[in-house]
Parts: sequence; C-alpha cells; structure tokens
Amino acid sequence: MELNYDREDKTTSVTMDLGSPDRKVPKDQKANDTPGKLSGLLYSVEEVPPWGLCILLGFQHYLTAFGGILTVPLILYRVFCIAEDRVGLSEVIGTIFFCSGMATLLQTTFGVRLPIIQGGSFTFLTPTFAILSLPIWSCEYTEAENGLRNLTDLPPYGSPAHQEMWHMRLREIQGAIMVASVFQVVIGLTGIMGVVLRFIGPLAVTPTVALIGLGLFPEAADLASKQWYIAVMTMVLIALFSQYLRDISIPVCRFSRETGCGTYKLPIFKLFPVLLAMLTAWGICGILTAAGVFPAEPSGWGYDARTDTKLNVLTDSKWFRFPYPGQWGVPTVSTAGVFGMLAGVISSMIESVGDYIACARLSGAPPPPDHAVNRGIGMEGIACILAGAWGSGSGTTSYSENIGAIGITKVGSRRVVQVGGFIMLLLGCLGKFGALFVTIPEPVIGGMFLIMFGMVVSVGLSNLQFVDLSSSRNIFVLGTSLFFGLSFPVWIKAHPGRINTGSDVMDQIISVLLGTNMFVGGVIGLILDNTIPGTDEERGIKKWREMTSTTEGETKQSNVYDLPLIQPFLDKISCWRYFPMCPAFSGCRRRRREDNTKKSYYNEGYSAGQENGVIDVTKL
Repeated sequence: MELNYDREDKTTSVTMDLGSPDRKVPKDQKANDTPGKLSGLLYSVEEVPPWGLCILLGFQHYLTAFGGILTVPLILYRVFCIAEDRVGLSEVIGTIFFCSGMATLLQTTFGVRLPIIQGGSFTFLTPTFAILSLPIWSCEYTEAENGLRNLTDLPPYGSPAHQEMWHMRLREIQGAIMVASVFQVVIGLTGIMGVVLRFIGPLAVTPTVALIGLGLFPEAADLASKQWYIAVMTMVLIALFSQYLRDISIPVCRFSRETGCGTYKLPIFKLFPVLLAMLTAWGICGILTAAGVFPAEPSGWGYDARTDTKLNVLTDSKWFRFPYPGQWGVPTVSTAGVFGMLAGVISSMIESVGDYIACARLSGAPPPPDHAVNRGIGMEGIACILAGAWGSGSGTTSYSENIGAIGITKVGSRRVVQVGGFIMLLLGCLGKFGALFVTIPEPVIGGMFLIMFGMVVSVGLSNLQFVDLSSSRNIFVLGTSLFFGLSFPVWIKAHPGRINTGSDVMDQIISVLLGTNMFVGGVIGLILDNTIPGTDEERGIKKWREMTSTTEGETKQSNVYDLPLIQPFLDKISCWRYFPMCPAFSGCRRRRREDNTKKSYYNEGYSAGQENGVIDVTKL
C-alpha cells in the first residue's frame, strides 16, 4: 500500500495491494466537499478511501482503542464479584466491545459527525468502585480470599447461583449509568454546556481527571504484585515501544499493478505499542510456563503469571454470542448509585469537548460549532444509556488515543472510523474472541494498568499548562484539592457506618459521593477556584476558554456537521434555529469580532476566509 499527496496538483493517489484503482481528487472539487486539510492530510472528514484501505485503517483504529476498552472490564471484574467465572468475564468483554462499536457508529453518523472512536470510559470506574464498596455489595468470594469466609460454603464459580451474584451487582451499575446519562442527554438537548463551562476551569478539571488514575492505584498494584518481574517487564516493553522505538518504521511488502512488488515503511511501534507489549509479555509468560519457571501450586508467588490456568474458557465459551439489552436481567436503580455516577458523567462531558476540538483540528474539519458540540454530548448520553441497557459495566466516551492516530496516519475520513466501529460490533459477537483475552496473565494486566492509569493522571495534570503555577493561590487550590480528594474517601470507605443522617437513602448517597475521589477533589477545586480572588489570566481561564470555545457561530461554512439525509428538510423550517442540536442553531456561546465584515477561521487542519458571507475557496 502506498499513499502520495501532491500539493501542486491537489491530487491524492492511492496504490495498494488489494487491487483498487488510483484515486484522484479533482482540482475543481467544491469547498464544502473538502473543508480544508491538515498539512499532508491524505483524506479529510468527508472523503472516502477505497474500501480495501478503509477496512485496513478501520481495523487499525480498533487496535488503537483495544487497550483502553479491554482495561475497563479487566479492572472491574473483581468488584463485580465475577471472580473465577472466566466465561462470564469473556461475555462482559464482548459486550463492551459491541457497545463501543454501536456508540462509535451513532456518534459519527448522528452525533458530532467527526471521526472519533467511542469506548469504555475510565471516568465511570471510580464511581463504580464507590457504589460497590457499600456494605450491601460486599463480595463474598473476596471475603473468602481474605480468610473472612469459607470458600466451600459458597456456590461453585460459574454456577447459576454465582452468576446471579455478579449479575445483581452489574444490574445496579447498569441502572445508575442509564439514569445518570439522562442528565447528559438533557445537557446536549438544552445546549447549556457553555453555561457549565463558565464555572469550570483547569484548576477544577485537573484534580477531577488526575484523581481518576490516582484513585485506581490499589487495583493496579494488586495485580502487578502477583509477579512483579513480569509486571515490570510489561512496563519496560510499553516504554520501549511507545517512547524509544516510536520513530522506527518496519519495511512491509506491497504489490501494485504499476510497479509490481515493493516495500513501504510502517511505524508499527508508534501505532500499536500497548498491543505489541502485551503480546510480547504474554508470549514470554508462555515460554516460562512451559519451562517450569512459575510454581504449579496456586498458593505460590508467580502462579498467576502462568498461561495454562485459564485455557478452559476457550472451550467453554460460545463461538457466537449476540449481546442484547437486559442480558443480565432488568437493571435496578438506587438513588445513591445515580448520584454517584453523575460525577463520572460530568467528567466525561468536559473531557469530550476538548476531544471534539482536537479531532476537528487533526482531521481537516472546521472547528465544531455549538450545535455539533451539543449533539455530540447528547449522543454520548444516549450511547451511555444503551451501554447501560446492554450491560457493558461502563459508559462510553471519546477516545483521545484514536485522535492521535489520525495525526500519525494523516487519514481523517469519517468512513474509516465507521468501519472501525463496525469491526468492534462484529468482534463483540464472537465469544471465542473475548475468551482469548481472559487468558492474559494477571501480572501482565497489572503492568499495563500501571502505565495506563499513570497516563490518565498525566492527562489531568496537563491542564495546568494554562495556569500560572508561580501563583501561591493556584498552588494552594491544586494541592488542597488533590490531597483532600485522596485522603477523605479513604476514611469514608474505612468507616462505612460513620455517616448517619437518619435516612438510609441519604446515608448511601453521601457515602458514595464522598467515597469518590474525583468528586471530592473536583468539588474542592471548583469551590476554591471560584471563591478565592484571582484574575482570569492567573487562573488559566482565559486560555482555557479559548481552547474550549467552538466557532463564532457561523455554522454554514461547511456541511461536515450537517445531519445526513434530513438536512435539506431541516433547512426549510426556520423554527429549528431555536433547537441547540440542529445545524441552524445560531449558538449561545459564539464570540463576535468588532469587524464583522470579515471573519477568518484558522485551524491546524482548516484555513478558510469569509468575506460578506461568501467562502473564499482560494484559501482552502
């Protein structure tokens, strides 16, 4: 496969080993068909590569999101009390891949309509742990492992009685996600995200996001401690592939009709560092298992690094299993669970706004207007409701890893991401596929978690780039919110009976909220940042608003964000301009320049001049 972009001729030629003909973009292509391109961008949002190339690039997007999606069920299965029911875990893995594919197709078709992958969200992990840490959800099998119960008194792993035990916990999380996500849909429908962002700055976002990763370190350390050598080896491999070898490309064979056999360079380490590291560590564990290095007794240190202890799941799982709503039973709803899950929903919304802007910049689209952001937030809420109905164990959100992949491959086509979503749907129905990844040794997973959760912390801290860190005010706000957000939830979880308001429901609500690190730290940061005097520039609000703002309200520059099929009918009805999710919506957060005779939009992937309401196509 060979891709070439000729700037002078404005053409893109594609030669690939699937026998597809060369593709040419005509010189006289309309501006609305190609709304601007990143330097060297091969395909912008609305352009469609040949189908063979679409499938390859879509599968690549799937592989890029693979690590993040797989992480969610692997970190939650113990708190769900799935324990050693490996077939059940494989079914949950298949369900979350299916829901991620469904959410991706909905978002790229009817949501923000940018090439952005949706997958299981880390922001829902901390509220899930807080909800299931309540005494009523204590896992009997975990208590047996800690010597508090006799394991022989419990149902066998995978038996109907055991399945009902983890089904009821999963149903509780399903109901909490579904009801809490209604709030996100309302935010999108009403378009009040701009109002919310007025009070949320980097000093509130930083502790909220950073505490997601910091609050999960016990789970990562627990898995890694089962064989530290293997966990550290996995970390070294991820660091080696993602940092030291990222600029090294591997020659790959290709064939074209014109030139015959040849090679092209594939930056494999930059594209798939986590996947390659896990496969390598997995293979090394298999060799060490065959060599008898790891103990054969379950009580021996290092036994969990063996690759032959879970092979029965490959034979017990089904070849094909179609996930469906209510597969674990009818979701249950509790007030405490809903309020606790709201913290994850709010964090996910704030994170997604930045992802939309970054994705537009890299994929050659104009900055997303208000109606596109509103529709994207609303569609994420709908996708979370569907994920709750299907029982994936988590909501979905935008994946920034795949946005980075667009910058690497220079392919920003929406169709490519839609193909990637369809691949996730398909593989989510293959039971053996989910079962295969259940056999990954736990120390390998622990090593991956130590890197992945560390990256989540770093993403949170990266918001401090907008803040004046030489200000004692900002240092006070940051340090207090982070440390208190770590400390107080530990006390709440260690003393479950200390909250006593006289109402069991209120006790549960307060316990879940105050036991959620990201909620406590985020609220402290929000209150202190908005009450302690400080200038907008000092707080980072000025630069933050520039980043989270969309456009100046001129939504008719490109049809990138128009709804498919029904857009011509919507344009004929003037009342739609009052609906925040419709393209005719003028925007409640638009910024106006004093000189309204000429507005310019400069983007890393988009540059267009507009004079008197007419687009100057010579600047595209």
